[in-house]
Amino acid sequence: MSAGISGRGGASLDLRASHAERDRVVEVLRVAAGDGRLTADELDERVEAALTARTLGELAVLTVDLPGSAAELAGKAVDRIEQRGASARRDGGWVVPRRLEIDSEWGEVTLDFTDAVITHDTLHIEVDLRGGALKLLTRPGVVVDTDSLVLEYGGVKNRSAGGSGVPLELRVEIHGRMNFGQVVVRPQRRGLLRRRPRS
Repeated sequence: MSAGISGRGGASLDLRASHAERDRVVEVLRVAAGDGRLTADELDERVEAALTARTLGELAVLTVDLPGSAAELAGKAVDRIEQRGASARRDGGWVVPRRLEIDSEWGEVTLDFTDAVITHDTLHIEVDLRGGALKLLTRPGVVVDTDSLVLEYGGVKNRSAGGSGVPLELRVEIHGRMNFGQVVVRPQRRGLLRRRPRS
């Protein structure tokens, strides 16, 4: 086997694809078709190819011209947010990494999972929060664990949307330290939730 092409973040596209990775690419394709980016024939052709793909590289070819491409899904392992006295936000079709590092001082960081492309079963968030707030907007199937967060003059309000009989899609584990701040976890308001097409 050759050394292979690496996606952003260093993951080799020669790696064998898992069932979960195939399913996630199929989801990207269905969303793209729902947005009018693919015709029905293109969708059928690419879904069939995704379900029989052997490697991450074969999956990448199917979505390289689409938002949330498989190359990005395969490659992004770590993301970082750093801000001082401002605000930062991840929303829309952002690709959830395996690990997210947040360094925030007297500002607000918002992670909106409503339309996020979830590529892994677990997201590890390492927090260094000094004043301000970290807000997570969840959707059914996303649960947030804040038990490992060290609090110093701070508070946590956790109302994950992971229940309601929906299979677990993503577990978010928050670690690190928070001083004079707050973490708020709540479901996105139903009126704002855009449902994705499902198979």
